[in-house]
Amino acid sequence: MYGSWNLDNLYVGFDDPKFLGDFEALPMAIKSLVDYANVAFVDLENASEKIETYVSMILDFSKYYNILRYCSLVTSVDSENTVALNYMNQAQLQLSDAVVASTLFTKFVASIDNIDEIIGSSELLKEHEFFLKEEIASGSYMLSTPEEVVYAKMRLTGSNAWSTLYRQLTSTLEVNINLDGEDKLITLSEVRNLAEHPDASVRKTAYHAELASYEKIEKSIAAALNAIKGEALTNVAQRGYKSVIDMTLHSSRMDELTLDALLSTMKESLPLFTKYFKHKAKLLGHSGSLPFYDLFAPIGSSSATFSKEEGSAFMIKNFSDFDPEMGEFAKNAIENDWVDWDPKKGKVGGAFCANLHNIKESRVLMNYSESFGDVLTLAHEFGHAYHGYALQDETYLNSGYSMPIAEVASIFCETLVCNAALKTANDEDKLSIIETNLQGSSQVIVDIYSRYLFESEMISRRENGNLSVNELKSIMLDAQNNAYLDGLTDERHPYMWLCKGHYYSAGLNFYNFPYAYGLLFAKGLYSIYLKEGASFAKKYKALLAATGKNDLYTVGQIIGIDVRDKAFWQGAIEVIAGEIDTFVNLKV
Repeated sequence: MYGSWNLDNLYVGFDDPKFLGDFEALPMAIKSLVDYANVAFVDLENASEKIETYVSMILDFSKYYNILRYCSLVTSVDSENTVALNYMNQAQLQLSDAVVASTLFTKFVASIDNIDEIIGSSELLKEHEFFLKEEIASGSYMLSTPEEVVYAKMRLTGSNAWSTLYRQLTSTLEVNINLDGEDKLITLSEVRNLAEHPDASVRKTAYHAELASYEKIEKSIAAALNAIKGEALTNVAQRGYKSVIDMTLHSSRMDELTLDALLSTMKESLPLFTKYFKHKAKLLGHSGSLPFYDLFAPIGSSSATFSKEEGSAFMIKNFSDFDPEMGEFAKNAIENDWVDWDPKKGKVGGAFCANLHNIKESRVLMNYSESFGDVLTLAHEFGHAYHGYALQDETYLNSGYSMPIAEVASIFCETLVCNAALKTANDEDKLSIIETNLQGSSQVIVDIYSRYLFESEMISRRENGNLSVNELKSIMLDAQNNAYLDGLTDERHPYMWLCKGHYYSAGLNFYNFPYAYGLLFAKGLYSIYLKEGASFAKKYKALLAATGKNDLYTVGQIIGIDVRDKAFWQGAIEVIAGEIDTFVNLKV
């Protein structure tokens, strides 16, 4: 129950007849889609019937994406699994042929003048109206059908390949470190976990060992980053977007007014976090600012640890207090081995949740080390999983939500668990819990802002050619200076561009501000919950269920939030400001 995850409900293994059958059937399923599109989408005759048929075919075809999901999950815990990598590469190559069908379909629906009338004439199409309208909107950014196919295939040897290289290099990197007088080789995930160690000398040693280890792979990772962002720039230029951030906003279902309101609020809040950093520095015995290696240092004398069993039980109880259905969901997931718990060589760092819509399940990857922060991370990832659960009765085409809204459920659940812990804690433990919560908020506001600044500047310079390791390090340090202000000492983290995997997700750019959106939107939801009580749980689940078929503004309107109004974001920051004041004034 508390070891590796079980993927049997996807496939039992690569020799599973079900896997082999799906893999063998994939080319013919793709051919059926393409053949239909080539015949159907040449004229507008019987347009309604053609769209209905294609939508039904796509819904049925979605089951084949289980092949990629299974391969991805296997390689996330075993990055050098050659069988999984080979099947994934073959499946990706075959799926690139399906671009012919999707391109023809998008251009077809975009060419129809009376599309509203056609949608209104069919229950199936009314159910998928948002999907169809998104297809129409994206039509203006599409290349010709042959160009779309070539691009899809070249991505496999371009950004996708660089992403795979990144995962392999970082998951297998061995870090030299001296602990307790003994020289050791440990994984990158293990050395980064030591940032939360109670011994200051261990934290400092781990920080310097981590930075030194990056020299082994820095040039290769820099090449990967240059290639991935270079491809993004080419994509933007060819499709006619104004910029990479413009392309990201389209895929995020977000408008510029919302992003501007969010970012300006974040920038204005930075001095609040400087106050937090400096007080933490004082508590740790530093004069002035906080060293980077102490960003995640535990505060307070509480030595409480949470085993996997204890952390799970605490999460389940507090989920249940909010909504018994949510608690039962989490309990079932733990008992059925949806979680991969421990760090190990070949396993990617950090944590994530993969929602598997076609089997109505999820899988959560952890690198658990028994701190309260790990309990919050567990709750965070199970928030993603519950989001998937709320969408399980939606069709495949209505289940895909955008990046910013993806972080709302996770941070809402994290907030539930954190605030529950505060209710029963003594003053010493309260200090520790509040500080752990502020660690998370500071990362999501301050560090995320630095990552946004870094990516903006890096992409801007990348237009003129590849950037060297030293240039990337310099840009990152400048970004940290502009975000952390004087909250940190001059000893910062020049390799933050290397250890954060979101820069290396092919097809995703600026996967940073969505975390801030999620944090502050979730704070707003939690405030509503405190006012409404238990009745809010049903509204919350309904909100999550609507995220696959609405833009961000409409999702906010469902719950009475105007995400274009800066006042909303400022109100959420005020909640965090109150937590900082409590932290600074708490007497222990």
